[in-house]
Amino acid sequence: MEEGGLANYIPYTEFMLSIAQIFELLAAITILIGLVWSAALAWRAYKRTNTGSVAYKTMRQSFGGAILLGLEILVAGDLVRTVAVYPTIENVGVLAIIVLIRTVLSFSLRSKSRVYRRGVGRW
Repeated sequence: MEEGGLANYIPYTEFMLSIAQIFELLAAITILIGLVWSAALAWRAYKRTNTGSVAYKTMRQSFGGAILLGLEILVAGDLVRTVAVYPTIENVGVLAIIVLIRTVLSFSLRSKSRVYRRGVGRW
């Protein structure tokens, strides 16, 4: 940063931790808004069709997408924290495990979402 900029007021580590926390907050807000939006879509589907299965599929599909987006944002926050703040071998290993778990979860949610979109039912 240039002389007299933000670096003189906030140490780099604290600044990057704040950025990571902003990512985490954004992910939580994304999931919460996704829940509310999905509930509204499910309610509309229920009112339109009067069948709970259509509302359930709508809720599951739309909320699954919100969860996936939230997980992606959380991974970005973890990357900032690990790479920019605490770049140790142990933290990189923990990040790799977190990314692996979130990738498997993301794949699972996407697979279930596709199955429900086709109307097949369960996995």
